[in-house]
Amino acid sequence: MESDNQTSPVTGFILLGLSAHPKLEKTFFVLILLMYLVILLGNGVLILVTILDPHLHTPMYFFLGNLSFLDICYTTSSIPLTLDSLLTPRKTISFSGCAVQMFFSYSMGSTECVLLGMMAFDRYVAICNPLRYPVVMSKAAYVPMAASSWAAGIAVSMVQISLVMKLPFCGDNVINHFACEILAVLKLACADISINVIIMAVTNIFYLGVPVLFIFVSYIFILVTILRIPSAEGRKKSFSTCSAHLTVAVIFYGTILFMYGKPKSKDPLGADKQDLADKLISLFYGVVTPMLNPIIYSLRNKDVKASLRNLVHKKYYKFQKQKGLA
Repeated sequence: MESDNQTSPVTGFILLGLSAHPKLEKTFFVLILLMYLVILLGNGVLILVTILDPHLHTPMYFFLGNLSFLDICYTTSSIPLTLDSLLTPRKTISFSGCAVQMFFSYSMGSTECVLLGMMAFDRYVAICNPLRYPVVMSKAAYVPMAASSWAAGIAVSMVQISLVMKLPFCGDNVINHFACEILAVLKLACADISINVIIMAVTNIFYLGVPVLFIFVSYIFILVTILRIPSAEGRKKSFSTCSAHLTVAVIFYGTILFMYGKPKSKDPLGADKQDLADKLISLFYGVVTPMLNPIIYSLRNKDVKASLRNLVHKKYYKFQKQKGLA
């Protein structure tokens, strides 16, 4: 009987969410729902503006549109499941459903890591080699750059998730998380996961370490170039074109590094608090960061604000004109 229990395959998983903290569930449900609506609205407006305004048909705004679409896809792959788990104390998800959710979350996260690196290169060329910018960042260059970011994210996700799904799951099927987070799922495998851990570590070097190093080096050159500009107004204008991207990159990578790089507590009494902290950090990474991206780019970008005002005025004028004709 013991052998049968151990080899019985898992057909689905149970998501605990915040079931151990019922008082927080309703509060977090309302907060996450409101933030998700802001994400959809904010990123949707940015995508619309970058498409409709010809003045924003530049490499920087093309990347920004991709980033906004990426944030919508990433949050949509996990937030509805998170909201459902907050309403249902023990939410059940099928094995295949868990795999699909992991695939989209991991691929979108990996794609954003690469895309932010591409955006740093765009800012580097714009500030450090402005005369060559139209040639270096032509449409023939920035479209494949964005496409390669998506391809790289999808490819690594296919590899990682296929490796996870090949593992035998024959014991505990309770995921102590809101959604099918890959590290939480790996803990439930009843087999050696050392290969998965090694491959994930190597992947993190290429998808986290390399972009972070590239962004860091790029901004060193950018900072040196800006400091050489004689006028204070010129320095301020140059830095303002990079500040939004730098802010987003620091929040995004800082949260990931803190989430995966912090030491684990060995104190059993502190395990529950650490689990709660891990969930809240994951929420910040998966909800707050995509919500802040359009806010940061809108508030610190005169072109986006001006374009948005023009579009609103045009729509309002058209509506008034139609109303008057009616």
